[in-house]
Amino acid sequence: MKLAILSRNSKLYSTRRLVEAARTRGHTVRILDPLRCYMRITAGGFSMHYKGKPLTGFDAVIPRIGASITRYGTAVLRQFEMMGTRTPNPSDAILRARDKLRAHQLLAAKGIDMPVTVFGDNPDDTDDLLSMLGPPPHVVKLSEGTQGRGVILTEKLSASKGTVEALRGLYANFLVQEFIAEAQGADLRCLVVGDRVVATMRRQAQEGDFRSNLHAGGTGELVTSSKAEQLVAVRSARALGLGIAGVDLIRSARGPLVLEVNSTPGLEGIESVSGRDVAGQMIDYVTQLKR
Repeated sequence: MKLAILSRNSKLYSTRRLVEAARTRGHTVRILDPLRCYMRITAGGFSMHYKGKPLTGFDAVIPRIGASITRYGTAVLRQFEMMGTRTPNPSDAILRARDKLRAHQLLAAKGIDMPVTVFGDNPDDTDDLLSMLGPPPHVVKLSEGTQGRGVILTEKLSASKGTVEALRGLYANFLVQEFIAEAQGADLRCLVVGDRVVATMRRQAQEGDFRSNLHAGGTGELVTSSKAEQLVAVRSARALGLGIAGVDLIRSARGPLVLEVNSTPGLEGIESVSGRDVAGQMIDYVTQLKR
């Protein structure tokens, strides 16, 4: 098969591993910087060029689109889709996952549990908005934050109000959620490929922090997720339309709760702790996709 990987950096671990896994399996693979792809759109058809030459003949495209280029990157991916190229994560699915508010609404509509979440716009409603959530601690999240950035823990009601007001002053989009104390700063990253979880990593926040993301200083270890956790992870990816996803869960007194569904999960951490060829399983899944 002829595969394309949309990535701005060919040296990133995840990109390199996908290329390696594809070539090991005998596939032709090319890395394309999505910002260098440009499109022609007409009623008679769709075409695309890259650095002066046409892009044609790709059987599948694997998107590794960073959050900073979501809009243009998904437009490029959509053009590939219009040209008949298959993908594990369609452009609309990536957009659903990147918007935390939209993703939470879609997950909740499917009966998938998560920390209680509130969202509002008008400053006059802040007191009532926070009362809908319950007493602090609260977790304030930017709607498009990644890798633990843009997540704030407020331990007093006055701090919650102050943070909400400050973010509104910056015209930022954010959510406020209940804090799940029994998780003790840990979560699970379940790597979903198709209809199963291929590896699960338990991430633990460093002392003095509550963010378990590895980019925020957390540590990871291989664990075996329960059947209930695996089911929730697969259902979450499916609810957003993703064939490949990193689903972040926390263990709570009321069962697994979904924190986030990542459409471009990193591979370095989970391959390092699991010793598994996750990139290879992703390539195998992509090559089995039907048009």
